Amino acid sequence: MNILVTLDRNYLRPLRVMLGSLFFNNPGAAFHIYLIGDSLTQVDLADLSALCGTRHTLHPLTVPETLFKEAPVVRYYSRAMYYRLLAAQLLPKDLDRILYLDPDILVINPVQPLYETNLGSFLMAAATHSGLFSGISDQVNRMRLDNYEAEAYFNSGVLVMNLAAMRHAVRAEDIYAYAREHADLLILPDQDILNGLYGARILEVDDSLWNYDARKYERYWMTSQGERDMDWVMEHTSILHFCGKNKPWSQGYMGYFAALYKHYQHLLERQ
Repeated sequence: MNILVTLDRNYLRPLRVMLGSLFFNNPGAAFHIYLIGDSLTQVDLADLSALCGTRHTLHPLTVPETLFKEAPVVRYYSRAMYYRLLAAQLLPKDLDRILYLDPDILVINPVQPLYETNLGSFLMAAATHSGLFSGISDQVNRMRLDNYEAEAYFNSGVLVMNLAAMRHAVRAEDIYAYAREHADLLILPDQDILNGLYGARILEVDDSLWNYDARKYERYWMTSQGERDMDWVMEHTSILHFCGKNKPWSQGYMGYFAALYKHYQHLLERQ
């Protein structure tokens, strides 16, 4: 399976935890990890390669300066915000599918069923955290982002990418133009651009399985009438996503899954 990660050095330690959990909970799989990172050193890459061991393979990617020459920077966001949007242009041309994962994720069950999602003509598969994004409804987001055909507002932290389709449909100039035209309306720029331009061509998957918002345990429990309790999560959920500003590696984090994250963190720090 092909995995894509993008980051700067601030997320290097969380990336190690995410990858470690991915490897541990997919014991029969062999992963190709494609890495797009800013400011990573050769020592950083050697450490990640050692984590991959002999079963998995790390592929650091070089980002061509020419691709981002016209890229606008929205407020404090750098060109790195475009990396996942332009993944099809940055990845090897012989890849037709890849699973993008944010570094602030724990993988606690196998991901192969998600990876093998039948995408058909869709560009990507993703989950929506309905009603959770800054209190803004899907309808308001459609108006804000000028995409009235989109079914929902999708979270960009977990994406199954149909690279063959994206190479035909996703163009850097469209992304840069959208970023300029909507600069004052973008809250999470790369996620907003993804939804604004391509939301109507994203296949929705179940967030409780594939992009569980770790902040919202009570919501999942209540909306399932108590079925999706902690035991259900541990048995069925594959991807826990620690969305938002408060992160489980930060001192004082008190979320429901804090101890679980610390467990994997400590395991990886011993390696």
